[in-house]
Amino acid sequence: MIKTIGVLAVQGGFIEHIAMLNKLGAHCIEIRNKTDLVTNKFDGLVFPGGESTVIGKLLKELDLFDKLHEMILEGLPVFGTCAGMILLAKKIINDSHIYFGDMNIQVRRNAYGKQSGSFLTHGDFKGIGQIPMTFIRAPYIENILDSVEVLAVVDQHIVAARQNNMIVTSFHPELTYDLRVHEYFLIMIDQHIIKLKNYTT
Repeated sequence: MIKTIGVLAVQGGFIEHIAMLNKLGAHCIEIRNKTDLVTNKFDGLVFPGGESTVIGKLLKELDLFDKLHEMILEGLPVFGTCAGMILLAKKIINDSHIYFGDMNIQVRRNAYGKQSGSFLTHGDFKGIGQIPMTFIRAPYIENILDSVEVLAVVDQHIVAARQNNMIVTSFHPELTYDLRVHEYFLIMIDQHIIKLKNYTT
């Protein structure tokens, strides 16, 4: 079955996510306004990297926030990278803003400093193995609370985690050649679809 993924496309690096997901056979729809949400059915959502404060502001201005939040709370699988992690976090340690606040993590934004602090490394991702990780003005997770599974740690900092229908990464898997993190997300979606079918039968 071809999966339909909604990719938030109001700011940031959404094109690279779409390219990755297309390579894996998924159909992607760019989410730019509320009409994109109400006229399409999604199997999953992607919140890309970018400027979290700008994205948060645009979500409100474009009247996207409430509907997206509803979809997350209803259990739709969602994948947040970098700024996407910040949008989903319960608390941002060095920022007073809270956006969706649905994932039980506390994050530090711009934890690695300015653009010059960006770097590429390799690390172990639970269930996948060694993968390339590109960090650009990235956050990391300082604390996890209930129901959060740590998926990757780099230099003693949590850089990927999962809670129920939500997965987040500090790094940008869409900026590498490796498709496995996006494939992991699609497997999450498969599990969600099976769960829904079992629930309705």
